[in-house]
Amino acid sequence: MSTTESKGGAPTAVAEDPRKPGRASRPAVPRRRTTSLSAHGEPMVWLTGGSLAIGLLMVVGLLWIVLSRGLSTFWPGEVVRFSTNDGTTWVGLVNASETRTLDEDGLAEIASRYGDEAAAAVRANGGVTERRNVRSLNLGDTAKTRTDWIDDFALVAPGESIDGAWARAISTPEWEVEIERFKQGRWFGTFEGFRDGDEVYQDPARAWDAMNAVLAELGSKRSEHNEIVEHEIGRQARRMDDARLDAVGVRLEEGEDSPEYRAAAAHADEVAAEVARRTSELQDEAQAIEDAGRTAQLLVRNAAGTAEEIDAWDVVRAVPSNRQGFFGALGTYFGRWNEYLRADPRKANTEGGVYPAIFGTVAITLLMCFAVVPFGVLAALYLREYAKQGVLVSIVRVAVNNLAGVPSIVFGVFGLAFFCYTIGVEIDDLFYPELENKAKFGTGGILWASFTLALLTLPVVIVATEEALSAVPGSMREGSYACGATKWQTISRIVLPRALPGIMTGMILAIARGAGEVAPLMLVGAMKLAPSLPVDGEFPYLHPERSFMHLGFHIYDLAFQSPDSEAAIPMVYTTTFLLIVIVVTLNLSGIWVRSRLRRRFSEGAV
Repeated sequence: MSTTESKGGAPTAVAEDPRKPGRASRPAVPRRRTTSLSAHGEPMVWLTGGSLAIGLLMVVGLLWIVLSRGLSTFWPGEVVRFSTNDGTTWVGLVNASETRTLDEDGLAEIASRYGDEAAAAVRANGGVTERRNVRSLNLGDTAKTRTDWIDDFALVAPGESIDGAWARAISTPEWEVEIERFKQGRWFGTFEGFRDGDEVYQDPARAWDAMNAVLAELGSKRSEHNEIVEHEIGRQARRMDDARLDAVGVRLEEGEDSPEYRAAAAHADEVAAEVARRTSELQDEAQAIEDAGRTAQLLVRNAAGTAEEIDAWDVVRAVPSNRQGFFGALGTYFGRWNEYLRADPRKANTEGGVYPAIFGTVAITLLMCFAVVPFGVLAALYLREYAKQGVLVSIVRVAVNNLAGVPSIVFGVFGLAFFCYTIGVEIDDLFYPELENKAKFGTGGILWASFTLALLTLPVVIVATEEALSAVPGSMREGSYACGATKWQTISRIVLPRALPGIMTGMILAIARGAGEVAPLMLVGAMKLAPSLPVDGEFPYLHPERSFMHLGFHIYDLAFQSPDSEAAIPMVYTTTFLLIVIVVTLNLSGIWVRSRLRRRFSEGAV
């Protein structure tokens, strides 16, 4: 044992190394305690990262389903022909297919409905059968189409195997076509010729070229016809209504026996007579255009083998799905998209376009932003900059936060009761007494719907604006006050400009929530089909009292109120895809403005 001096000078005993005499051994190092992975937080990393990955997968999966099905709706498919074992011939498009495994109860149901041979064929295939959803002509009424599920066991004769039954049963003849019509839906069958007046084309190839030339000419004639029927005649009717309402207004002001009222009533009678004469002329003109367009017919044969004639005037487009190549199919695809984005809906919204719904969705979202942002910013300014912080302000903040969780349908009921039945009725009584029992602003319209959505998204804007205002450094306010600026000068020139990116964030969140709301709009003006847009070329050009269409309500109508739900499913995905595109576009526009503002003020700070 040797000794050494410590710092204080006292000797300290140090043990010698027995293996090396005269050399002190190293002091024993205490063994480090091992800790579990949970103490370092690794499980939480996996948990949080896994949650994020699952959320991203769900979002990507949702978008993939909408994109894949929405973008494929308008791609032309092959028109197939097949016969079932009951002797029925089908011609149509295959929308979807699915494989089923049937138990004994399912086999017993097949035996009772289709016979023991069909059940035996399915049992021999291990209970597995495949069925396809076919969109075809309703043979009982060739003016309509329908969708039916056709099982493989319905395609085989007794004793045949189900395996490969579909491939054996179907055929795709060259001249099986799909004809889209304006009023009666789609027609599937065989194209055999074309008649244009006295000239008849029997060869399908020549007839097809002649038909396309005639359809191109009829397109401009139909536009002229629609302008007369949908706009000109409507203008005449509104002109007569205005003259009648003017007369009623004079009667209410001057009295029924006054000369002013007698003059106004006589003028209204003159206008009514002139409108009746002009409307008759317009109807005759429109009928002449239609009669001239109905001189051409498509010569076709339906699935039952019956010859038919379809007026070219009623045809939107004819698609030779089985004989057109890739580029022909691509042209049909983009032609359908063009119609979808620019035309009005038809056939219970399952066909045609959604232009009125696009217009209504964008218009109501922009009007909502113009209404909610100023009020939300002013409310947040008062709460953050002017109000004395205390119990009352805390209660208001709690109320605003709770308001964000109120169901949207409650806002719809409030908008209907307050905006429509209270403010709207007062406006009608004050400014439009001549309407008497007819409501103008006292019913649902795009203005009241925008205000309802503004109330719905107001808490989002208030909270986001308050956060943006609190993020502005207090030193900037103090520097402004030190330079002699007033409180409002400080807010308007220092605080608000630097809080604008945060305010834009609140507006983006409001757009994201408000653009897809449907429940409140159902109560305050959204319609299945709105006859007129809120903006047109007639004075006063803006009509905020009019009803409107909305893509969200359009999706609801297709999904739950369509007479043919199976045929409407593809349009549901397409409209959903379009709504997502519009919302993302509006959000990206707001994000772009926000980034510009951030860049501007960050450069100014440097």
